[in-house]
Amino acid sequence: MRIKWLSIIRVIGLCFVLLYHYFIKQFPGGFVGVDLFFTLSGYLTTALLIDEFAQHKQIRLLDFFRRRLYRIVPPLVLTILLVLPLALLVRNDFIASIGDQVAAALGFMTNFFEILSGGSYENQFSPHLFVHTWTLAIEVQFYILWAGMIWLMARGARSIGQLRGTIFLTSSALFLLGFLAMSISSFFVSNLSAIYYSTFTHIFPFFLGSLLATIAGIQHTTPAFERMIRKWSALKAILVFAGGVATELLLLFFLQFSSLWTYSVGFLLSSLSTVAMIIAARILHEKSTKVKEPAFLLHIANISYAVYLFHWPLLIIFSQLLNQVIAILLSLVFSIILATISFYVLEPYIAGRVGKLFGLSIDLAPYRKQLLIGFSSLALLALGISFFAPKLGNFDKENLISSLYQAQTQLATTRAGVENAQATSYEIQEGVIILGDSVTVRASSALQAALPEAQIDGTVSRHLTEILGLVNLYKQNNSLKQTVVIALGTNPSANYQELLDELVTNFPKGHRLIFVTPYDGNFSPSDSIAYQTGQYEKELANQHDYISIADWYQVATDNPQIWVGTDLVHFSLEADGAQVFANTIKAAVEAAATSPIKN
Repeated sequence: MRIKWLSIIRVIGLCFVLLYHYFIKQFPGGFVGVDLFFTLSGYLTTALLIDEFAQHKQIRLLDFFRRRLYRIVPPLVLTILLVLPLALLVRNDFIASIGDQVAAALGFMTNFFEILSGGSYENQFSPHLFVHTWTLAIEVQFYILWAGMIWLMARGARSIGQLRGTIFLTSSALFLLGFLAMSISSFFVSNLSAIYYSTFTHIFPFFLGSLLATIAGIQHTTPAFERMIRKWSALKAILVFAGGVATELLLLFFLQFSSLWTYSVGFLLSSLSTVAMIIAARILHEKSTKVKEPAFLLHIANISYAVYLFHWPLLIIFSQLLNQVIAILLSLVFSIILATISFYVLEPYIAGRVGKLFGLSIDLAPYRKQLLIGFSSLALLALGISFFAPKLGNFDKENLISSLYQAQTQLATTRAGVENAQATSYEIQEGVIILGDSVTVRASSALQAALPEAQIDGTVSRHLTEILGLVNLYKQNNSLKQTVVIALGTNPSANYQELLDELVTNFPKGHRLIFVTPYDGNFSPSDSIAYQTGQYEKELANQHDYISIADWYQVATDNPQIWVGTDLVHFSLEADGAQVFANTIKAAVEAAATSPIKN
């Protein structure tokens, strides 16, 4: 039994994700489309298992996994086999260690792979081609965990009512634990991507959907829900559905990935809105027996999973080769074509059925030999690419070299400071220390050339949350230079005002402070925490005479050539971006040389 109008939820979820990936500045909250899928999947999975128990008095676990296998694996394998050869057309940063990405995707462990590799969901110079399969990983992990648990519950259940009650209580507990894990941990982690990717913190929408399934199932529902069906009018159901859509649209336009509100309220609100839409769709299904869903809507819903798989790697590859608008258009068109072939032709063939497309029967059985040759060739090519791919791309090599050079220079600077310290009246070493993140690491060589005596300490993924402790550590070791340059904020911290106020209040006497305003070209100023951080740094500079500004944001905006082919955070070395960054800091250091110190 297929519930009409649930297709709308699938299409909305897909559109949200596509809008987020294609136009992140205009639709910053599109990532909640994933939570629509999670909630709907939890509902359908649980409802179907309850229906199976009601009909057969048992749950055939192997049959469930077989159905999931036929639905999930073919489009995933097809995506990998077609994308890997195309990746050879772009810079090798995207192919570096690609075998690890493929293994994580096929093993349904991409979410943990991204956590362990320290990846950020928003800011990556070379986004992983299969990073989006983190959602698939959580979904499969949910299937294994939850289907197994329901199977055990069913073995001990004496009636359908007892099974519903057990599932309801278990779903409620797991939903609450998952939601609290996400909302509470968001206040204590420096990288929000870790809890966004984690199964333990992002699985709660599935259990909210499961909870709903025990009340408003598919074939077998509860008496309470049957009374609701009789009581509600079609108009009321439509209005409730529209209310859920309206809430999701508000999240689409205003929710920010790096905001703590997203993790404490946003994801929950999206899941609850999806629950409202599922309830409304379930009631509308009963109220519109003579109305058919539009064929186009059904088609998009059917291919939504495969479109999701194809669109991201195609977008990344086309964006490296073509204009962004053309890249978006091509990735969308090819994703729809390939997804259509996968769902209506390839997947039925693998399952032993004859596919149908636009009313035409398509039997691939006579072409089994050609398909086997084609698949084998692509598989061998994929294995070769994975095996011979470089471990590090050019970007990682440049960062590694910069880090080694930085460490060598830092050691020499520290030794010289100990042996030949020139102390001020506060017994502080004269000179400059630059504390930064991956942008600083990328510019290490240029910074050392522009400021030969400066001590550089840059680390990938460093946040403002770390800066006061780092300053205090250098101070305790008597190695904090008189001029301290803080080049952080690219990795956003929603509580930047609190962190900066704390730094300024506890900043040691005898030093001067230079803030480098951060730049992230992926967002408009009104939506960018990096921009807002820089603006607040300027306010602090106006309030304290020992604080000055290196306005990297303005310089970065005035030099668009350094961002061609980048993630709009890490400048292009070929376009002399590192020199522009270094010169910005050098000018600020020279201007601050005669400015006051904190006293």
